[in-house]
Amino acid sequence: MSKSIRFLMPLIIFGALVILLVIGLGKDPSEVPSPLIGKPVPEFSLPELTDPGRSVSDEDLKGQISLVNVWASWCSSCRQEHQALMALSREPDFQIVGLNWKDDAQDALAVLRMTGNPYAMNGYDPDNKVGLHWGVYGAPETFIVDQDGIIRHKHIGPIDRKVWEETLQPLVAQLKAEGA
Repeated sequence: MSKSIRFLMPLIIFGALVILLVIGLGKDPSEVPSPLIGKPVPEFSLPELTDPGRSVSDEDLKGQISLVNVWASWCSSCRQEHQALMALSREPDFQIVGLNWKDDAQDALAVLRMTGNPYAMNGYDPDNKVGLHWGVYGAPETFIVDQDGIIRHKHIGPIDRKVWEETLQPLVAQLKAEGA
């Protein structure tokens, strides 16, 4: 009996690893669960990128729906989603708040001058002090925050028309209906 168990054990372990691999490969890498979903946004205060005399804080995310978009000038995926954000910035149902992450302020300002500024306000976080509390590990990432300052969704990767129409817009519409 002991010999057969020792013989089968590597086979059982190999089978378990194959099952875990198949499960992992079937998951969408942009669907990373965030422990912040359903919780208030972390307290923060950052200088405003375009006006360092002003600040952007967690209080600015209360009273209306916000899309908090983590971006950087060095991020090619951020540039890819920029036109979508410009189009969305004309929507009256929410504000887009930028979190300029691990970036050089002059480089970020140059990108906004060249491509337009979709952000109602833009917190400047060069040292990742705020991004760390939000659980940011890459750019772009976008959080949907409801009118009460509660994080409702985290999207990893660029926003495009499909992401907007299939995922984000229905959630924004639901939050608007709940808050009306």
